[in-house]
Amino acid sequence: MNGARVLVPGATGAIGAALAERLYALGARVAVAGRDPASLARVRASCAGAPARRFDAYDLDGCARTIPWAAGRLGGLDAVVACVGAAGFGPAEAVGDEVAEHLVTVNALAPAAFLRAALTVVPPDGTLAAVTGAVVDAAPAGMADYAASKAALAAWLTAVHRERRRTGPAVLDIRLPHVESGFAQRAVAGRAPALPRGRTVDEAVEMIVDALTASRAPSAG
Repeated sequence: MNGARVLVPGATGAIGAALAERLYALGARVAVAGRDPASLARVRASCAGAPARRFDAYDLDGCARTIPWAAGRLGGLDAVVACVGAAGFGPAEAVGDEVAEHLVTVNALAPAAFLRAALTVVPPDGTLAAVTGAVVDAAPAGMADYAASKAALAAWLTAVHRERRRTGPAVLDIRLPHVESGFAQRAVAGRAPALPRGRTVDEAVEMIVDALTASRAPSAG
């Protein structure tokens, strides 16, 4: 990762912030994007003043515009790792349409907007990735809309991976197990069911880094 130019959308969440800091420690040139200005300022400072930009997941054009902004600030992009997401819980009949729309927008449409724009910017030997989760495969009761939104992104990534298999860039669906990041406790609706003890944030970050380096590693630019 040394010298790789990497954009991390969702860098104000626990995993996104820790990932940006880990990539910076590995020698990557990092740009960060997130929703919360205070958290964005903290992660920017921890990455020695990395370029930082706010975005709103509902502004899909704004998400897409973050890609040329990051490429301009870093002199190109070798990888984009989308860590954007929101959780929501409850039986299907209790989750309103507004919550369902929010989950689909944040968990599927916004990450796809970042990565779609990056397809014409990141070079063939680069990497595009998004964090989905084990919920895609498990589809647990009480998580219908949350699981569906993550599964929508996973399906999109699978199709784009097939489209780009021969030409690149590499497209990764990083399905993390449950992580003790506080994410479930910040759900936009409902209360998280009892969950087994998850992985630590540091362990999750190492899984992401391993996935990135196992793909076609980003060039040093």
